[in-house]
Amino acid sequence: MDPSNSFYLFRDSAAAMLSVLVFLGTGTLAFALMIGTRTRQAVRRRAAAVGPDADAADRRSSQYSNLARKIVDYTTKHYASLDGKDTKVLRTRLIQAGIYDPHAPAYFFIARIGIAAGLALTLFFVLPLLSNIGKSPFWLFIAAGGVCGYLVPTFYLDRRVASRRVEHQAGFPDFMDLLVVCSDAGLAMEAALDRVRRELGDAYPSLAANIHITNLEIRAGRTLAEALEHFGDRLGLEEARAFAALIQQSDELGASISKALRVYSDDMRHKRMSRAEEKAYSLPAKLAVPMMVCIFPVLFVVILTPVIVRLVTGNW
Repeated sequence: MDPSNSFYLFRDSAAAMLSVLVFLGTGTLAFALMIGTRTRQAVRRRAAAVGPDADAADRRSSQYSNLARKIVDYTTKHYASLDGKDTKVLRTRLIQAGIYDPHAPAYFFIARIGIAAGLALTLFFVLPLLSNIGKSPFWLFIAAGGVCGYLVPTFYLDRRVASRRVEHQAGFPDFMDLLVVCSDAGLAMEAALDRVRRELGDAYPSLAANIHITNLEIRAGRTLAEALEHFGDRLGLEEARAFAALIQQSDELGASISKALRVYSDDMRHKRMSRAEEKAYSLPAKLAVPMMVCIFPVLFVVILTPVIVRLVTGNW
């Protein structure tokens, strides 16, 4: 090998190594500068967050929160804490809707008034911009908007209660079947409820949450009959109330709970099958109106169009 060629090769490799080292050093320095700059910016932001502006923002937010708390407390004291029949029904429906906050009735009343006033004010400012209507229709629209806004929370609550009731009604037979299996396996009622709750958590989350509340009531010292009675009230199902009465009677009479659960579970399965058959039998009657409105006119048009065309053109 020629010594001159090896010398040039060594010189080229040394230049390449030097370039790599310079690149690495420059990149490390730039990365260090970037980290330092970001750290300083973070420190500045934190210092600004604890400065006088942040204190003022915290004071404003605390004032707003105190005002909202005072409104909620006032509404709870004068409206939501009454023991009237309507208030008790409202609390029951809120619990059936899955709203367990003790201030929920107050929020409901505030939402009613706020939505009614907001919708009425919106119509008051928007209606004159849309069209020139008379004075009497103008105030009639505003009153109708206020009434609709007042009823919106009620409609929302009814819809939520209905959807959860459908879920409870669909999952209750499965709940009974799993409870029978746990009872046959020798588990106590509290352990069986906890096991069933874990099994139904994914398919029926609302039902599982109510079962968990029942378990917590039993652990807190309530009797099994009382906890199951509250369980039936929260679900809003006659099946659940009958189940609570069944357990109470079996406990008082000393009968076998496993046999009672098995009989009641069979009854629940038969009821679910009966509901499915009822929906299947009512399907033709429900399809009659859509077919008459949507399908039959199209068929008439397709069949009669050639006849009408021939009548008009006279080509028979």
